[in-house]
Amino acid sequence: MSTSPLDNPFYYLENFRQVLGWIGQRYDDLLDDDERRFIEHFARLSQPSQALLVRMVMRKGTLFRASKLNYAEIGDVRLAAASLLACGWVDAQPHLDLHGLFALLRKDELGLCFKDHGIRSTEKKADLLERLLPLYAQAQPLDQWFSGLDDVVFGLEVMPLCDRLRLLYFGNLYQEWSEFVLADLGIYRYEKVEFSVESRGIGRREDIDTCLHLHACRQALDEGAVLHELAAQATSVNTANPWLAMRRAKLLFQIGYQAEREQDWPLALAVYTQSSYPGARVRRIRVLERIEHYAEAMALLLQAQSAPENDEETQHLLRIQPRLQRKLGQGGVRRRTTRAVTRLDLSVVPLPEHSVERLIQLHLAEEGSEVHYVENALINSLFGLLCWPAIFAPLPGAFFHPFHSAPSDLHSPDFYPRRATLFDACLAQLDDGRYQAAIRQNYVDKFGLQSPFVFWGTLTPELLEQALHCLPPQHLKRWFRRLLQDIKANRTGMPDLIQFYPEQRSYRMIEVKGPGDRLQDNQLRWLDFCAEHEMPVVVCYVQWAEESVLAG
Repeated sequence: MSTSPLDNPFYYLENFRQVLGWIGQRYDDLLDDDERRFIEHFARLSQPSQALLVRMVMRKGTLFRASKLNYAEIGDVRLAAASLLACGWVDAQPHLDLHGLFALLRKDELGLCFKDHGIRSTEKKADLLERLLPLYAQAQPLDQWFSGLDDVVFGLEVMPLCDRLRLLYFGNLYQEWSEFVLADLGIYRYEKVEFSVESRGIGRREDIDTCLHLHACRQALDEGAVLHELAAQATSVNTANPWLAMRRAKLLFQIGYQAEREQDWPLALAVYTQSSYPGARVRRIRVLERIEHYAEAMALLLQAQSAPENDEETQHLLRIQPRLQRKLGQGGVRRRTTRAVTRLDLSVVPLPEHSVERLIQLHLAEEGSEVHYVENALINSLFGLLCWPAIFAPLPGAFFHPFHSAPSDLHSPDFYPRRATLFDACLAQLDDGRYQAAIRQNYVDKFGLQSPFVFWGTLTPELLEQALHCLPPQHLKRWFRRLLQDIKANRTGMPDLIQFYPEQRSYRMIEVKGPGDRLQDNQLRWLDFCAEHEMPVVVCYVQWAEESVLAG
């Protein structure tokens, strides 16, 4: 175990060494010669040289003034840089364009550098840059820009290589090297997942290039690239890797959504058609409706209704269908009848320090029953504990490093299908009574470990025992199955409170709505589901006691 960052000034270097060791052990067969040489040569550098390189890798950009690389544990930066310059990982004479120069120099330094251009003290850096750009098109080293400046600029040459290593370790380029400082501090604890060659998400060298390409496309989208060119780049990606194929589908969905915003309907339709990402089909229907291709939109809607992706899509389709039928002159459509949910009206005195949910919890507790404010925590936690082995199964593309709080593909539509056998085995315990022992055991064995489902702060031993005593296994199974249909959409929207009746071994769930609040879509879907399966649930509509007195 590494020394705590609070005690070890080289904690970031230890983290980086750990990454290189992990990659060398797990991905050696995928590394190219440059990457292998980098890992081997890095180990032979002095500690100050290693630390300086890692400091630069972890900072933003690739150009650094030596005078700004001031780290007590490293000491003389120019001395530490000598080894990095010798192996070509750092350049002491990088060519700077005017933008790069302005990013490195202070306003007063720029005034000396361009003193022949009559710079005014009130002139902003941005205005000066715009004025000088037409005059200085060529990039050149710092000493040619400003020979009187006693400083050196280091250009980091190995950043693309380090980004590839970061991709192999994290499975993405959004996480930074500093991610595991909290793990080192012991703030977060993680499940130990068994890694193997078969469980790697990246199994071929070309997968690395594909992932880098998709990431570059996503960045270009954020930076406002020309959508048609970007769509062509994304659609050209051809991969047999399911994990990367889903990333491609998500990118196409995002490009299509941006095309909609720009009202480029043909492009939006084209990329949505090629995207299998959840929601792309509904977006296609909306675009077809927008451009008045009503018959085509209706045909796609009916196709979707015959095999909906999830409850969310079903809900959207039911809202679109009446509009399309009217526009096609087909008359009205019978809307799906929302099942009736029992209504509970209560008046309570508002208290500034309490939420409306807490007020209702206290009010109902006066009746002598056990009432807990659980919202999404209880059902998710019970599911997470029962299905822990399936959730943390080391499938390809699920886990890349030891600091995962959730599988990388948690929100992918194939999350459950890839693990169907494992989840079915976990849920089968609800049929023969084994589930209680399994949940209790995992509560003890896994307590405090990061999980995408378990709310350790909410799930006290008392709440756990009351839930296991009062919640029928048939209801648990239906909830858990619904979660697995669409984890991203269905893990939220659950009722706020749960009321237990231990003597009857029963319960009641309560969705609380304060004055002026309305039910959200995901809440409506959960309430409808519970009503469909005759699960005890009510919606409590709250009025403030003072208002009711005045009204009377």
